[in-house]
Amino acid sequence: MKKQFAVIGLGRFGSAVALTLAESNCDVIVIDRNENKIKAIADHVTLAIQMNAIDEAALKEAGVQNVDVVVVSIGENVEASILAVMILKEMGIKEIIAKAVNDLHGRVLANLGVDRVVHPERDMAQRVARSLIKPQFLEHIELSPEYSIVELPAPKSLWDKSIKDTNLRAEYGINIIAIK
Repeated sequence: MKKQFAVIGLGRFGSAVALTLAESNCDVIVIDRNENKIKAIADHVTLAIQMNAIDEAALKEAGVQNVDVVVVSIGENVEASILAVMILKEMGIKEIIAKAVNDLHGRVLANLGVDRVVHPERDMAQRVARSLIKPQFLEHIELSPEYSIVELPAPKSLWDKSIKDTNLRAEYGINIIAIK
């Protein structure tokens, strides 16, 4: 069975999430107050509804309570974002992902029980900065200050060696988790 999603708020972030999910053949309900944003995306998603996201009755009528995951990407109105999350939690939504516009907003969302708080601008800025500092890294995901997952090309000196013979763990504290 296909996973079902709802995306509330169709700014750049919300629209990109909705379109990417739709392109992956997921069922996607999108909700926004702006009629033009709804019209622009309607042909690409399962259902596009112009409405106020803090109207609990309208959310229920839209079938939001039946989806697997709701992404709250209301960015310009922190109060509406918080209220939408509160309503969704009270509706018993299984998984909520919410976009935060700043650290305080992120803390409030986390305290409300959001499953995953994302900070798109901060996260992308950090990613760009890391790529500038370490351009040899093709991909870099920081799991914690001590641990990261990094994709990088193997130096020629390692090409003909077995993983055991490289001694990377003992010498550098590196664990190879995949080879491409």
